[in-house]
Amino acid sequence: MLGAGAGAGAAVAAVAVRAGLGLVPASWLRAGDGHRRRWVLYVLAGLISAALLGAWLVLVLIACGLLELAVRRPGAGTSANGLVTLLPGRLSGLYGKKGALAALGVAASGGIGALAWVAFKVGALSYGGGFVIVPLMQSDAVSHYHWMSDGQFLNAVALGQVTPGPVVHTVAVVGYAAAGVWGALLAAAVAFAPSFSFVLLGAERFDRLRADLRARAFLDGAGPAAIGAILGSAIPLALALGEAWQVAVLAAAAVALLALRRSVVPTLLAAGLVGVAIALAGGPLPS
Repeated sequence: MLGAGAGAGAAVAAVAVRAGLGLVPASWLRAGDGHRRRWVLYVLAGLISAALLGAWLVLVLIACGLLELAVRRPGAGTSANGLVTLLPGRLSGLYGKKGALAALGVAASGGIGALAWVAFKVGALSYGGGFVIVPLMQSDAVSHYHWMSDGQFLNAVALGQVTPGPVVHTVAVVGYAAAGVWGALLAAAVAFAPSFSFVLLGAERFDRLRADLRARAFLDGAGPAAIGAILGSAIPLALALGEAWQVAVLAAAAVALLALRRSVVPTLLAAGLVGVAIALAGGPLPS
Protein backbone atom coordinates (compact mmCIF):
# COMPACT_ATOMS: atom_id res chain seq x y z
CA MET A 1 0.00 0.00 0.00
CA LEU A 2 2.84 2.39 0.77
CA GLY A 3 4.39 1.66 -2.60
CA ALA A 4 1.09 2.18 -4.42
CA GLY A 5 0.54 5.47 -2.65
CA ALA A 6 4.05 6.69 -3.37
CA GLY A 7 3.74 5.77 -7.04
CA ALA A 8 0.31 7.30 -7.59
CA GLY A 9 1.22 10.33 -5.49
CA ALA A 10 4.21 10.98 -7.71
CA ALA A 11 1.91 11.46 -10.69
CA VAL A 12 -0.55 13.95 -9.20
CA ALA A 13 1.48 17.02 -10.19
CA ALA A 14 1.02 16.02 -13.83
CA VAL A 15 -2.70 15.56 -13.19
CA ALA A 16 -2.89 19.13 -11.86
CA VAL A 17 -1.20 20.47 -15.00
CA ARG A 18 -3.60 18.46 -17.17
CA ALA A 19 -6.59 19.84 -15.24
CA GLY A 20 -5.40 23.44 -15.57
CA LEU A 21 -4.58 23.23 -19.26
CA GLY A 22 -7.99 21.74 -19.96
CA LEU A 23 -9.62 24.95 -18.68
CA VAL A 24 -7.45 27.35 -20.69
CA PRO A 25 -9.12 27.33 -24.17
CA ALA A 26 -12.65 28.18 -23.02
CA SER A 27 -11.43 30.83 -20.58
CA TRP A 28 -9.20 32.39 -23.25
CA LEU A 29 -12.12 32.65 -25.67
CA ARG A 30 -14.37 34.21 -23.03
CA ALA A 31 -11.74 36.86 -22.29
CA GLY A 32 -12.01 38.38 -25.77
CA ASP A 33 -9.42 40.54 -27.51
CA GLY A 34 -9.85 43.52 -25.21
CA HIS A 35 -9.11 41.69 -21.98
CA ARG A 36 -6.50 39.07 -22.83
CA ARG A 37 -3.49 40.97 -21.48
CA ARG A 38 -5.12 41.09 -18.07
CA TRP A 39 -6.12 37.44 -18.50
CA VAL A 40 -2.44 36.52 -18.81
CA LEU A 41 -1.59 38.59 -15.74
CA TYR A 42 -4.33 36.92 -13.69
CA VAL A 43 -3.13 33.44 -14.71
CA LEU A 44 0.44 34.34 -13.75
CA ALA A 45 -0.72 35.78 -10.43
CA GLY A 46 -2.59 32.59 -9.59
CA LEU A 47 0.29 30.37 -10.68
CA ILE A 48 2.92 32.22 -8.66
CA SER A 49 0.64 32.46 -5.62
CA ALA A 50 -0.10 28.73 -5.65
CA ALA A 51 3.61 27.99 -5.80
CA LEU A 52 4.72 30.45 -3.11
CA LEU A 53 1.88 31.66 -0.88
CA GLY A 54 0.04 28.48 0.08
CA ALA A 55 -2.63 29.43 2.59
CA TRP A 56 -2.93 33.01 1.24
CA LEU A 57 -3.76 31.94 -2.32
CA VAL A 58 -7.46 32.65 -1.94
CA LEU A 59 -6.78 36.32 -1.23
CA VAL A 60 -5.01 36.59 -4.59
CA LEU A 61 -8.00 35.06 -6.39
CA ILE A 62 -10.31 37.57 -4.71
CA ALA A 63 -7.94 40.44 -5.53
CA CYS A 64 -7.89 39.47 -9.22
CA GLY A 65 -11.68 39.41 -9.27
CA LEU A 66 -11.94 42.80 -7.60
CA LEU A 67 -9.33 44.28 -9.95
CA GLU A 68 -11.28 43.16 -13.02
CA LEU A 69 -14.45 44.51 -11.45
CA ALA A 70 -12.76 47.88 -10.88
CA VAL A 71 -11.36 48.00 -14.41
CA ARG A 72 -14.66 47.27 -16.13
CA ARG A 73 -16.85 49.44 -13.83
CA PRO A 74 -20.08 47.87 -15.09
CA GLY A 75 -22.88 50.40 -15.08
CA ALA A 76 -25.77 47.94 -15.00
CA GLY A 77 -26.76 45.14 -12.70
CA THR A 78 -27.44 45.14 -9.03
CA SER A 79 -26.28 47.45 -6.32
CA ALA A 80 -22.69 47.75 -5.13
CA ASN A 81 -23.33 44.87 -2.78
CA GLY A 82 -24.73 42.66 -5.54
CA LEU A 83 -22.29 39.82 -5.06
CA VAL A 84 -23.43 39.48 -1.45
CA THR A 85 -27.09 40.41 -1.64
CA LEU A 86 -27.75 37.81 -4.31
CA LEU A 87 -27.06 35.17 -1.68
CA PRO A 88 -29.42 34.42 1.18
CA GLY A 89 -28.80 36.40 4.32
CA ARG A 90 -27.96 33.27 6.25
CA LEU A 91 -24.99 32.58 3.97
CA SER A 92 -23.67 36.12 3.77
CA GLY A 93 -23.83 36.29 7.56
CA LEU A 94 -21.09 33.68 7.72
CA TYR A 95 -18.67 36.37 6.62
CA GLY A 96 -19.65 39.03 9.14
CA LYS A 97 -17.33 40.43 11.78
CA LYS A 98 -18.34 37.95 14.45
CA GLY A 99 -17.89 35.04 12.04
CA ALA A 100 -14.46 36.25 11.01
CA LEU A 101 -13.30 36.66 14.60
CA ALA A 102 -14.63 33.22 15.53
CA ALA A 103 -12.89 31.68 12.54
CA LEU A 104 -9.57 33.22 13.50
CA GLY A 105 -9.94 31.87 17.03
CA VAL A 106 -10.72 28.37 15.79
CA ALA A 107 -7.83 28.42 13.33
CA ALA A 108 -5.39 29.16 16.14
CA SER A 109 -6.81 26.70 18.64
CA GLY A 110 -5.70 23.39 17.08
CA GLY A 111 -7.44 20.07 17.59
CA ILE A 112 -10.91 19.33 16.24
CA GLY A 113 -11.70 23.03 15.91
CA ALA A 114 -8.70 23.51 13.63
CA LEU A 115 -9.68 20.48 11.55
CA ALA A 116 -13.22 21.81 11.11
CA TRP A 117 -11.88 25.23 10.09
CA VAL A 118 -9.47 23.73 7.53
CA ALA A 119 -12.27 21.57 6.10
CA PHE A 120 -14.59 24.58 5.88
CA LYS A 121 -11.98 26.57 3.97
CA VAL A 122 -11.46 23.67 1.59
CA GLY A 123 -15.17 23.38 0.88
CA ALA A 124 -16.01 27.08 0.74
CA LEU A 125 -13.03 28.31 -1.28
CA SER A 126 -12.58 25.58 -3.93
CA TYR A 127 -13.45 27.97 -6.74
CA GLY A 128 -12.43 26.69 -10.17
CA GLY A 129 -11.70 23.09 -9.19
CA GLY A 130 -10.31 21.06 -6.33
CA PHE A 131 -6.67 21.60 -7.25
CA VAL A 132 -7.06 25.32 -6.47
CA ILE A 133 -7.33 24.45 -2.80
CA VAL A 134 -4.46 21.93 -2.74
CA PRO A 135 -1.75 24.51 -1.79
CA LEU A 136 -3.90 25.78 1.09
CA MET A 137 -4.70 22.26 2.27
CA GLN A 138 -1.05 21.22 2.01
CA SER A 139 0.09 24.29 3.93
CA ASP A 140 -2.34 23.61 6.77
CA ALA A 141 -2.05 19.83 6.97
CA VAL A 142 1.72 19.53 6.50
CA SER A 143 3.42 22.80 7.43
CA HIS A 144 1.13 24.38 10.02
CA TYR A 145 -0.55 21.57 11.98
CA HIS A 146 1.85 18.73 11.06
CA TRP A 147 -0.93 16.18 10.73
CA MET A 148 0.88 14.41 7.90
CA SER A 149 4.13 14.43 5.93
CA ASP A 150 4.53 15.65 2.34
CA GLY A 151 4.58 12.05 1.15
CA GLN A 152 1.37 11.22 2.99
CA PHE A 153 -0.30 14.31 1.55
CA LEU A 154 0.65 13.22 -1.97
CA ASN A 155 -0.94 9.84 -1.23
CA ALA A 156 -4.10 11.63 -0.08
CA VAL A 157 -4.34 13.68 -3.28
CA ALA A 158 -3.80 10.55 -5.37
CA LEU A 159 -6.57 8.77 -3.45
CA GLY A 160 -8.85 11.74 -4.04
CA GLN A 161 -8.19 11.40 -7.78
CA VAL A 162 -8.62 7.64 -8.06
CA THR A 163 -11.85 7.45 -6.06
CA PRO A 164 -15.12 8.74 -7.60
CA GLY A 165 -15.86 12.36 -6.91
CA PRO A 166 -13.90 15.62 -6.71
CA VAL A 167 -10.35 16.22 -5.51
CA VAL A 168 -11.86 17.79 -2.40
CA HIS A 169 -12.28 14.22 -1.11
CA THR A 170 -8.62 14.57 -0.14
CA VAL A 171 -9.79 16.45 2.95
CA ALA A 172 -11.22 13.21 4.36
CA VAL A 173 -7.74 11.69 4.38
CA VAL A 174 -6.41 14.83 6.03
CA GLY A 175 -9.12 14.45 8.68
CA TYR A 176 -8.15 10.81 9.21
CA ALA A 177 -4.52 11.82 9.74
CA ALA A 178 -5.60 14.47 12.24
CA ALA A 179 -8.19 12.56 14.28
CA GLY A 180 -8.83 9.07 12.91
CA VAL A 181 -12.09 7.83 11.40
CA TRP A 182 -14.25 10.41 13.19
CA GLY A 183 -11.91 13.13 11.96
CA ALA A 184 -12.34 11.89 8.39
CA LEU A 185 -16.12 11.93 8.70
CA LEU A 186 -16.11 15.39 10.28
CA ALA A 187 -13.78 16.84 7.64
CA ALA A 188 -15.85 15.41 4.78
CA ALA A 189 -19.13 16.64 6.24
CA VAL A 190 -17.82 20.16 6.93
CA ALA A 191 -16.06 20.45 3.55
CA PHE A 192 -19.16 19.60 1.55
CA ALA A 193 -21.59 21.58 3.69
CA PRO A 194 -20.93 24.93 1.90
CA SER A 195 -21.66 23.39 -1.51
CA PHE A 196 -24.93 21.88 -0.34
CA SER A 197 -25.88 25.12 1.40
CA PHE A 198 -25.27 27.28 -1.65
CA VAL A 199 -27.28 24.92 -3.87
CA LEU A 200 -30.18 24.41 -1.46
CA LEU A 201 -30.48 28.02 -0.29
CA GLY A 202 -29.42 29.98 -3.34
CA ALA A 203 -30.45 27.92 -6.37
CA GLU A 204 -33.21 30.28 -7.47
CA ARG A 205 -30.77 33.18 -7.49
CA PHE A 206 -28.11 31.58 -9.72
CA ASP A 207 -29.62 32.90 -12.98
CA ARG A 208 -29.66 36.43 -11.57
CA LEU A 209 -26.07 36.03 -10.45
CA ARG A 210 -24.90 34.86 -13.88
CA ALA A 211 -26.68 37.77 -15.58
CA ASP A 212 -25.31 40.38 -13.20
CA LEU A 213 -22.56 42.43 -14.86
CA ARG A 214 -20.68 42.93 -11.59
CA ALA A 215 -20.63 39.21 -10.84
CA ARG A 216 -19.49 38.39 -14.37
CA ALA A 217 -16.70 40.95 -14.19
CA PHE A 218 -15.50 39.55 -10.86
CA LEU A 219 -15.51 35.99 -12.19
CA ASP A 220 -13.66 37.06 -15.34
CA GLY A 221 -10.79 38.10 -13.08
CA ALA A 222 -10.95 35.32 -10.50
CA GLY A 223 -11.48 32.59 -13.10
CA PRO A 224 -8.14 32.95 -14.93
CA ALA A 225 -6.39 33.31 -11.56
CA ALA A 226 -7.96 30.01 -10.50
CA ILE A 227 -6.63 28.36 -13.67
CA GLY A 228 -3.17 29.68 -12.84
CA ALA A 229 -3.56 28.36 -9.29
CA ILE A 230 -4.42 24.89 -10.59
CA LEU A 231 -1.30 24.93 -12.76
CA GLY A 232 0.78 26.35 -9.92
CA SER A 233 -0.38 23.68 -7.50
CA ALA A 234 1.77 21.24 -9.46
CA ILE A 235 4.91 22.96 -8.15
CA PRO A 236 4.54 22.22 -4.40
CA LEU A 237 3.23 18.75 -5.30
CA ALA A 238 6.33 18.05 -7.38
CA LEU A 239 8.65 19.50 -4.75
CA ALA A 240 7.12 17.13 -2.18
CA LEU A 241 8.56 14.09 -4.00
CA GLY A 242 11.20 12.43 -1.86
CA GLU A 243 12.71 9.72 -4.09
CA ALA A 244 14.44 9.82 -7.46
CA TRP A 245 12.21 7.09 -8.89
CA GLN A 246 9.16 9.21 -8.09
CA VAL A 247 10.54 11.98 -10.30
CA ALA A 248 10.83 9.42 -13.12
CA VAL A 249 7.22 8.36 -12.53
CA LEU A 250 6.15 12.01 -12.65
CA ALA A 251 7.95 12.49 -15.97
CA ALA A 252 6.31 9.37 -17.42
CA ALA A 253 2.89 10.49 -16.17
CA ALA A 254 3.39 13.92 -17.75
CA VAL A 255 4.12 12.29 -21.11
CA ALA A 256 1.10 10.00 -20.79
CA LEU A 257 -1.33 12.74 -19.74
CA LEU A 258 -0.09 15.75 -21.69
CA ALA A 259 1.47 14.29 -24.84
CA LEU A 260 -0.41 11.02 -25.32
CA ARG A 261 -3.69 12.31 -23.80
CA ARG A 262 -4.26 9.21 -21.68
CA SER A 263 -6.99 9.16 -19.03
CA VAL A 264 -6.19 10.25 -15.49
CA VAL A 265 -7.36 7.21 -13.51
CA PRO A 266 -5.52 4.56 -15.61
CA THR A 267 -2.37 6.69 -15.45
CA LEU A 268 -2.58 6.95 -11.66
CA LEU A 269 -3.23 3.21 -11.36
CA ALA A 270 -0.21 2.47 -13.57
CA ALA A 271 1.93 4.78 -11.44
CA GLY A 272 0.65 2.98 -8.34
CA LEU A 273 1.65 -0.39 -9.83
CA VAL A 274 5.15 0.95 -10.46
CA GLY A 275 5.32 1.95 -6.81
CA VAL A 276 4.16 -1.52 -5.74
CA ALA A 277 6.87 -3.14 -7.87
CA ILE A 278 9.55 -0.90 -6.38
CA ALA A 279 8.34 -1.58 -2.84
CA LEU A 280 8.35 -5.36 -3.42
CA ALA A 281 11.85 -5.13 -4.86
CA GLY A 282 13.04 -3.43 -1.67
CA GLY A 283 13.38 0.04 -3.18
CA PRO A 284 13.25 3.21 -1.07
CA LEU A 285 9.88 4.66 -0.13
CA PRO A 286 9.20 8.21 1.08
CA SER A 287 8.53 8.66 4.78
